[in-house]
Amino acid sequence: MIKEISKMEQRYDAVLMVIKDGFSVAEVARKFSVSRPTIYAWLAHYEQEGIDGLRNHSTRPSHSPNRIDPLVEAAVVQMRLAHPTWGPVRIGHELGKNGLEAPSQATIFRVLSRRGLTTLRPRKRLPTYKRWERGRSMELWQMDIVGGVLTSTGTEAKILTGIDDHSRFIICAGVMARATLRPVCAHLVAAFERHGVPEEILTDNGKVFTARFGHPDSETLFDRICRENGIAHRLTAPRSPTTTGKIERFHRTLREEFLTGRVFASLATAQREIDDFVHNYNTERPHQALNMAVPASRFLHRDDTAVAPALVRPAIRADRVGPSWVSRTVNINGVITVSGQQASVGKNRCGKVVDVKVTEGTLEVYDGAELIKAIKRLTTGDVRKKKAETREGRS
Repeated sequence: MIKEISKMEQRYDAVLMVIKDGFSVAEVARKFSVSRPTIYAWLAHYEQEGIDGLRNHSTRPSHSPNRIDPLVEAAVVQMRLAHPTWGPVRIGHELGKNGLEAPSQATIFRVLSRRGLTTLRPRKRLPTYKRWERGRSMELWQMDIVGGVLTSTGTEAKILTGIDDHSRFIICAGVMARATLRPVCAHLVAAFERHGVPEEILTDNGKVFTARFGHPDSETLFDRICRENGIAHRLTAPRSPTTTGKIERFHRTLREEFLTGRVFASLATAQREIDDFVHNYNTERPHQALNMAVPASRFLHRDDTAVAPALVRPAIRADRVGPSWVSRTVNINGVITVSGQQASVGKNRCGKVVDVKVTEGTLEVYDGAELIKAIKRLTTGDVRKKKAETREGRS
């Protein structure tokens, strides 16, 4: 109380120096080490309320036009609790869809911070790179393989993922026990059947996608399907994940919103549930890079005047008869020999019979429907045919 009276007395002395003793406001402000607006405020309070007006006044404004409506604040908190991965942009978008006046992103962030609902991630200094996007749908697909599909048997399955570069529409999310050529190419062809044949496909340099950098240079089934359908198969440069940044960003969303903490009873169950997730991603989930539109709004309204080429399936189930076809049994080291030229097809095929199509320049090796490799032929002349048998008996 003594401190409060002392403050009032000082203010009263300052007011009297102006109105009674004739000192200027600037002189009084210097004497009491306050600003001139403060002296003017004391004079106004004294004129309106007398000496009681020189008590401490609350600086809180009587009206705060930027204060968020309690109902809106409650909706923000409820959305965050129901969807922990939603940020201020998504929450603001959903508020508008529900007919509420969305506050700014900064205000939403402050609301979440006050309630302890923010997760601060360490800021990384990202390398600068130029963002790019194809001008229309079906010009380019980005494809990759991601793991993290846990099953009740304790195994981890893989997913072949694909995204349309222009629309961010997910064109493929095929679950498979192992990411080998046959299931990967089966999902690839299924994507063609559902959506058509794109002009280009961009992948990394994984062995399931390409063997262009092998020794000797060869062609995988994935490469062959692209070639026979007139698709330019583009490859990323080594250690350049941002080149396929769109599919990598989808992988992050897939892990955070779908895979984390889940164990599936079977691969079929996982496929059904990921199909539902992809449908929601394509048709209901707004995308910030598309100005909060959904990917389907771009992909499904693509220009259909340019008719996509018909799908060409590789003729891998044709009868393998005639002079250009021979069979060989894989030895214990995973090697076959054709006309004195050896080719490794993997120890896992030891004892199996593989088919070899012999041309003037190549040897194409098939394990059933799967093209294992196509290598340069180093010998000439006729190739001897011989009886090939599996470990169990004649093939």
